[in-house]
Amino acid sequence: MTATIVWFRNDLRLSDNPALMEAVQLGQPLILLYILETDGARPMGAASLYWLHHSLKALQDEVRALGGQLILQKGSAQSVLERLIKTYGPNTIVWNRRYEKQGLATDTALKTALKARGLSVQSFNGNLLTEPWEVKTKTGGYYKVFTPYWRAARVVISEHAHKVEPQAAPQSLSCLVAVKGLDLAALDLLPSRPNWGAKMDPLWTPGSKGAHSALHAFLDGPVGHYAEDRNRPDKAAGTSKLSPHLAFGEISPREIRAACERCDLNTDKFMSEVGWREFSYVLLYHNPDLPTANFKPEFDAFEWEENEDNLRRWQLGQTGYPFVDAGMRELWATGWQHNRVRMVTASFLIKHLLIHWNRGEEWFWDTLVDADTGNNSASWQWVAGSGADASPYFRIFNPFTQGEKFDPNGEYVRKYIPELAKLPNQYIHRPWDAPKQVLAQAGVTLGQDYPHPIVDHKPAREKALSVYKDSRSET
Repeated sequence: MTATIVWFRNDLRLSDNPALMEAVQLGQPLILLYILETDGARPMGAASLYWLHHSLKALQDEVRALGGQLILQKGSAQSVLERLIKTYGPNTIVWNRRYEKQGLATDTALKTALKARGLSVQSFNGNLLTEPWEVKTKTGGYYKVFTPYWRAARVVISEHAHKVEPQAAPQSLSCLVAVKGLDLAALDLLPSRPNWGAKMDPLWTPGSKGAHSALHAFLDGPVGHYAEDRNRPDKAAGTSKLSPHLAFGEISPREIRAACERCDLNTDKFMSEVGWREFSYVLLYHNPDLPTANFKPEFDAFEWEENEDNLRRWQLGQTGYPFVDAGMRELWATGWQHNRVRMVTASFLIKHLLIHWNRGEEWFWDTLVDADTGNNSASWQWVAGSGADASPYFRIFNPFTQGEKFDPNGEYVRKYIPELAKLPNQYIHRPWDAPKQVLAQAGVTLGQDYPHPIVDHKPAREKALSVYKDSRSET
């Protein structure tokens, strides 16, 4: 029997899916497969599993509408593929490449083993505008600074536009009908006891249709103010909210680029943020341990504090700094956090509380619906100062002046910290400065309704700089 396995991973879409397009063109019956892998790869966080459930459901519906079926399996990729090969005898396997350490190792080993058995195995670039090895410096290395990287990448993208033009979804799918898989419920992806996912259901539309709807809504107007509004968490339409759709491959960066090219508004700043995602994967590919190890080894000597109580208060949005706490509560309530606020909350954990960036990265990995290996690790290291093209360690975000600048009327804080809602704008970001009478009128008793600051900003900043100076002298 001749058949082609299309192995879906973080490319849960039918349009502009190079692996799927290749399989359709081969003209053989298809086995459309998703494997929830359990063989050593970093497990998805709880929020990502929630999104995955709904994304797979959306993909199943799209496949079914075209006459096909999406087969779900769980286990090690090797054992699942071997079982399918033994039972159904496919002669070709295709997939879109992934770039993190474990995924690369798994794919490389599988490709070698399957080819040795006489199968045709092909892989494609389905999730980036350029491969991590394509954009090179004049000396043949990879870029470690974003601005020159993106300047060079844009040239490469422009010169190879024919390679990055998106492809439409197939009009029909001819699948091998005898293949059996698991029910979606058997993957056990949704939360229970309690079902906290229910609170996020009205906020998101996982799947390719939701991704394209979000993109077009953004390009219909908000993108024109993106350069200014992207820093304003109080403006709901200031960002595209495409990050989870990109993380699961429900839309490709090629599709985003093509839509931006057709847009009448200036999309350069928005596309540069897509460029940061590309840059993160360059760093990850060339530094496979980026999620766990400092890019700059001089940070290995840094003396971090082990304070589980402070970590927990940061996670729960109980630090006493409203802008930080609003961000952490937004994350818990929605599975997402505004990008400006991500920088502030990360800086607070690392530089005010002196807790290792790994602990923050782990929390974001578990709670973000857009948790992405490249973005997550590169961004945390950027804030910590330990990464490539990093914000210098001595750049310490002031948690209340950041709020006053980017949430000037306190709307973001009031949304996520209702206990402070009646405070006037003057004090919404620093309630500790409010006179007792103002606090009383707002119904706020510090230490009861809302915590006192977990640390004082100025002494915490000075301590962080001192520890950094000491670590530098030890290297």
